[in-house]
Amino acid sequence: MIRKRMSIALQTLIFSFQKLLQQAYRLTFKWLIMNKIPHLLLFIILPLVLSCGEGFLKLDPYMEVSSTSAIQTTKDLETALNGCYAQLRSPGLFGRNLPVIGDLAADNVYLSTRNSGKYQAFEQHTITSNNAEYRTIWFEAYTAILRANNVINSTLPVDFVISQLKGEAYALRALMYFTLVKTFARPYTYNPTMPGIPLVFQDNPTLRPPRNTIEQVYKAITADLDSASQMMTADQGSARFSRYAAIALHAKARFYMGDYTRALMLASQVIRQSGYKLLPYTSFIQYWSSPVSQTPGQRLETLFEVSADASLNASSNELGYMYQQTAYGDLLAGGSLTSLYGSGDIRRKLFILGKRESAENPAWIVNKYPTGHSDWDDKKILRLSELYLIAAEAAFRIGNEQEALTYLNLLISEREPSLQYTNSGQALLEAIITERRKELAFEGDRFHDLNRLNREIHRMDGQFKAIIPFSNSSRIGPIPEVEIIENENLVQNDGY
Repeated sequence: MIRKRMSIALQTLIFSFQKLLQQAYRLTFKWLIMNKIPHLLLFIILPLVLSCGEGFLKLDPYMEVSSTSAIQTTKDLETALNGCYAQLRSPGLFGRNLPVIGDLAADNVYLSTRNSGKYQAFEQHTITSNNAEYRTIWFEAYTAILRANNVINSTLPVDFVISQLKGEAYALRALMYFTLVKTFARPYTYNPTMPGIPLVFQDNPTLRPPRNTIEQVYKAITADLDSASQMMTADQGSARFSRYAAIALHAKARFYMGDYTRALMLASQVIRQSGYKLLPYTSFIQYWSSPVSQTPGQRLETLFEVSADASLNASSNELGYMYQQTAYGDLLAGGSLTSLYGSGDIRRKLFILGKRESAENPAWIVNKYPTGHSDWDDKKILRLSELYLIAAEAAFRIGNEQEALTYLNLLISEREPSLQYTNSGQALLEAIITERRKELAFEGDRFHDLNRLNREIHRMDGQFKAIIPFSNSSRIGPIPEVEIIENENLVQNDGY
């Protein structure tokens, strides 16, 4: 494989040109929709042009610009870190693939009979080793990791600013490793000695890394998050990692490991000490319709999100286009999900009972990303409400049902005030899991939760109805075939 090296300046120039192309495409796309003009040729050619821009930027998955040669000043370091944040916005990661797959491969959404042809293999669980979406996730995640490595491995003298930037890079690297190990490996609680994903910490042009064990990957994740929380002190708003966002991610990682004592301790630390507040009932709908990331010190609900705005977005590849009926509108909410919300549940207002033109009637239209068609929807990665749910389940798992009820009901008081849980035993655990499904719907967590819980997927909606057992190979993604060919040290997942 040919390895390419680019200076930061050249990457920035190409990226700027690509964004101009994307902006032109976005404006044309909206004009065509507004005027209801079909123009098949345009939609064939322009995505190809844009993908060429993306392809030109692609490097070997384990190779990036050397930090020692490209990062000479604090400004260089910040530019490199911004490149890592920008990578998260890619439609191959949080921009679309991860949140779509996390709900469609589970039981929250289904594809309309009138769809654009995207993601069908995930609804049908007919994944192959050359699946394009999984291949993109793999490449884009390692690109982000290597950009984070460049920041972490910088030899600049450490001061307050450098420490903050490196702390953010540690958190971003941990987020990417956590994403990869959930996507391409079995759950930690199933067998931590099974193959995970390769850990890469240095720029090495001859590197052909094997897969580390799941346990080794999680050890690296938690070590990175310890470093991140110790090095960061600044709160720069929800679009950047902060100390408490790193602690929140650490709580989630421990939760997925089944380390419930540590998960509870870390989640409660964020809840009690961070100053973040639960999103109140009266502000819930406005929160999801607002296109603006939180400013420093605001501290309402969102600990970390991947930001997007009118210029920094993935155009028609944005997540919102998959839900909005004025765009692709392929994804519809399943009745098995919508039936869980009580009449007084504010989250119910994120659905609209309507119809899909020339298709499903009636249909539950998802309105959680209402500005997606304008490219302004930020992708919530860590919310305080999830910390309450982690604390509730973790407390239950270690035998403290009263504490579990307390955390659960504190959240529910801001979602469905007339509801208060009094459950105990298995009924309490099921209530927590159900509330987790309701709260995090369409954010990409459901598929991984069902894997974490070692549970079947019951698909009850849409054309593809089935029960997908935990043992099915499609419950984790394949290592991309091209990587297996290129790297003889990689072992493929069973079933691919």
